[in-house]
Amino acid sequence: MDIFIIAILVVAAVILFLVELFIIPGISIAGFLAGGCIIYANYYAFANLGAIAGFITLAISVITCIGSLVWFMHSKTLDKIALKKNITSKVDRSAEEKVKIGDTGITTTRLALIGYAEINGDIVEVKSTDGFLNEKTPIIVNRITDGVILVEKNKP
Repeated sequence: MDIFIIAILVVAAVILFLVELFIIPGISIAGFLAGGCIIYANYYAFANLGAIAGFITLAISVITCIGSLVWFMHSKTLDKIALKKNITSKVDRSAEEKVKIGDTGITTTRLALIGYAEINGDIVEVKSTDGFLNEKTPIIVNRITDGVILVEKNKP
């Protein structure tokens, strides 16, 4: 009966360990339960069956955890639950292509370095080179780099 209890605890620990690694990533209750099961299985073996059985249980626990991890990573099960979709969509940059250096506009949101502005009737994302700018501040485009429109406050 003792060996059956230890075997059930080790199997439960391995299952919870795999769930923690591949299904519910992060530190969660499955990880704590897996650790608790494996520790208690080894403690139970040392306390009730002796030192030799305890060390055998410890070796079997380590081999089972590592072996199940390697098996699960090489099996097709991981491929079945993995995401395989490639993102092919692109950001619409048509408004940014219409904007030229020297164009003027007005901020539609507060520019905490990055925000939105209306330039030539189009609302585009812009980045301030003058620091923070409040909403409805007149701006001028001073540079366009890698699709990022850099603006500064329009000084009359």
